[in-house]
Amino acid sequence: MYPHIFLLKSGSIQKDEFGNILDARSSVTLVVSGSKKIIVDTGLKAESGLIIDALFSKGLTPGDIDVVVNTHSHPDHKGNNYLFSNAKFIAPHEGKIIAPHVAIMETPGHTLDSISIRVEVKNVVVIAGDALPTFNNFLKNIPPSLNDNRYQAISSMNKIIRNAKIIIPGHDNPFSIAEKRYITFTNQV
Repeated sequence: MYPHIFLLKSGSIQKDEFGNILDARSSVTLVVSGSKKIIVDTGLKAESGLIIDALFSKGLTPGDIDVVVNTHSHPDHKGNNYLFSNAKFIAPHEGKIIAPHVAIMETPGHTLDSISIRVEVKNVVVIAGDALPTFNNFLKNIPPSLNDNRYQAISSMNKIIRNAKIIIPGHDNPFSIAEKRYITFTNQV
């Protein structure tokens, strides 16, 4: 049986006319694989109410979450980790299986410890974090503007694109690689 993926909150980013980041908020995703409930990135601390409400709409509370995975350690991706005190926090290792059909991909570049999560459903979905932060990064084939290593960032973007049919980016709405467009995300894409 395939996992179910629920986008609890799409990410967003606002920049000024010079490209300086004014506001960045990560996507927050729930993956349910068998009996395991996994949160990928937890958003900004100021968004805790939004995250709790989104979980509640799925019949869950933060205490029901088994595993938390942060794609990297920036505050907009881990600000609500404290909500999930019952969860196990997974350390990043290439190929580490989190649950059936759910595995870690090392995707360094944005940060040296950046990871993405590969979920096998009808199509392969990659929850990319900031390794591929926006649809525009994909369309223009440009790495994240903030990166620790440009070469690694480009290599990681290409790895994600090779592995995914659908991407949940760190700071944008989900999109299809083949169709090169945003998609309406359902839990079995």
